[in-house]
Amino acid sequence: MTSRTTTRSAQETMQVGMSLARELQRGDFIAIHGELGAGKTQLVKGIARGLGVSESVTSPTFVILNRYSGRDRKSRELFLYHFDFYRIRTLSEIYDVGFEEFARGESICVVEWPEALGPLLPERRYDILIEFGPASNERRMVIDGPAREPLAGAPASARAVRK
Repeated sequence: MTSRTTTRSAQETMQVGMSLARELQRGDFIAIHGELGAGKTQLVKGIARGLGVSESVTSPTFVILNRYSGRDRKSRELFLYHFDFYRIRTLSEIYDVGFEEFARGESICVVEWPEALGPLLPERRYDILIEFGPASNERRMVIDGPAREPLAGAPASARAVRK
C-alpha cells in the first residue's frame, strides 16, 4: 500500500507520525529516507508520541541509537528503537551496535538513513521518503508499507492519498 502525504509544518509532520503509530504492530520496521533537514526526526517524534512515549525524542546522530519506552494497543510496554545511520560508513559498524538484535524483536524499529544497511535492510518494512516541497515549510512524503487504510487523524493538508 502506497500513500502520498503533504505537510506544511513540523507539527503536521508529527501528526502524520502519530497516525502511522496507530497502524504499527510489534516487530514493524520503518526505513525513513530523506535529505538532511527534511523532517525525519519530526516524523519519529510523532511516531513516539503515538506510541505513548513521554520522553523527549531527539536525533541519535552522534549516539546512533535511542531507545524509548511506550505502550502498544493493549497497554503493554513496547520499545521504540530509533537509529540514525548518517555517520555509519561500514556494515561492521552496524554489526558493532547490535542492530540485528534490535531489528528482529517485538519492538518497533525506526531507521534514519537506512541506505547504510545494504543487505541487512529487512524485506518486510515501511519505506518512507520525505522530500522538500516548493514552499520552505512544505514536505512531501511517500509512505509505502503493508496494506492499510489511509492515515486516520492526519491534518486535512496531510491526508494520505491512495495511489
